[in-house]
Amino acid sequence: MKETPLSNCERRFLLRAIEEKKRLDGRQTYDYRNIRISFGTDYGCCIVELGKTRVLGQVSCELVSPKLNRATEGILFFNLELSQMAAPAFEPGRQSDLLVKLNRLLERCLRNSKCIDTESLCVVAGEKVWQIRVDLHLLNHDGNIIDAASIAAIVALCHFRRPDVSVQGDEVTLYAPEERDPVPLSIHHMPICVSFAFFQQGTYLLVDPHEREERVMDGLLVIAMNKHREICTLQSSGGIMLLKEQVLRCSKIAGVKVAEITELIQKALENDQKVRKEGGKFGFAESIANQRITAFKMEKAPVDTCDVEEKAEEIIAEAEPPAEVVSKPVLWTPGTAQIGEGVENSWGDPDDSEKEDDDEGGSDEAVIFDSIKMDTEIEVSNTGSQDAPIVLSDSEEEEMIILEPDKNPKKIRIQTINAKQEKAPSKRPVRKRKKKRAAN
Repeated sequence: MKETPLSNCERRFLLRAIEEKKRLDGRQTYDYRNIRISFGTDYGCCIVELGKTRVLGQVSCELVSPKLNRATEGILFFNLELSQMAAPAFEPGRQSDLLVKLNRLLERCLRNSKCIDTESLCVVAGEKVWQIRVDLHLLNHDGNIIDAASIAAIVALCHFRRPDVSVQGDEVTLYAPEERDPVPLSIHHMPICVSFAFFQQGTYLLVDPHEREERVMDGLLVIAMNKHREICTLQSSGGIMLLKEQVLRCSKIAGVKVAEITELIQKALENDQKVRKEGGKFGFAESIANQRITAFKMEKAPVDTCDVEEKAEEIIAEAEPPAEVVSKPVLWTPGTAQIGEGVENSWGDPDDSEKEDDDEGGSDEAVIFDSIKMDTEIEVSNTGSQDAPIVLSDSEEEEMIILEPDKNPKKIRIQTINAKQEKAPSKRPVRKRKKKRAAN
């Protein structure tokens, strides 16, 4: 799923605010968002929150064979995953260009800077070494992924403890945490990435851009530095040309920010170690404050409820009363009336109901009688006062016998007419018979 692009109005608004040295979240130009670090129950598990950007870090270890060209050094492996849970634009099972760039930058920042003593990870030279794997999962994306990922990686490595190992001859014994205390990793320094976003071809500079600011920026400069002001790596992207003074200015700002973040990390590690030694509660569940369901919380707004009843009475007194609606009867036909709108008539048309009744019960005899009625009246008037018996039956063809004096009886066959057919064809033979009677 592709991300929703910014409209022209939003883009112009963001650029105009940056020109006026204002940001959407109220920060100043060189301000970082709030950083919060929480640890899990196991060693090497942590969650770093940079504003609303959240990254989960997990470190694991395994005894493997070393590389041929480095028989006495352990192996470091970093893996960053961008899931759709963080943002809908991230596609699962596919390495995007952004993911490849972030993984390479993490390896350059942490592994190539030699922040961890890899020789201390060797157990038996040329046979057994520790492979340290750092898995980073992006839980929520709100901009500046690389800074949050670098902080989560170094915090997880500092918090991790590997099992203790003893070697006797050719035997390698691995001890459980209950038998021997786990051993922390040997860390020389803590490199941390600091991102700088440039706008209007390098005219304006922002530190720690969030997601909307990243969409409208022209270029990005990432500086990885430790608290000793040693630059571990530097990367520029976006195709903008930066001056030497701009790079030096960013490096000075990065030195200040890295010192603050390093102090925050050390305090978080000390507090967690102190809680574990005292036997207190620790873990992700304990790090969430009471009376909070999620990690994000809206600030409470004060509401004055002292004069609520009096204000309600005033509002009711000032409000206009509703207009009285009186329903008038509607006369459809004489003798009937309707009040209100009512509902649709469910009885149907009376003409249709009469037709249905004629079709259902004994309709054949009634139709036959109607079709023969005119013939019988004419014949009876011609024959005088004598009655003409008519025999009706249910058969399709009927015989009508007319008794006339001094004449042979005539037989007239009349075919029954279906009730659904029209009555016009039944009148045509009647007209012919009138002409015949007149001729006689």
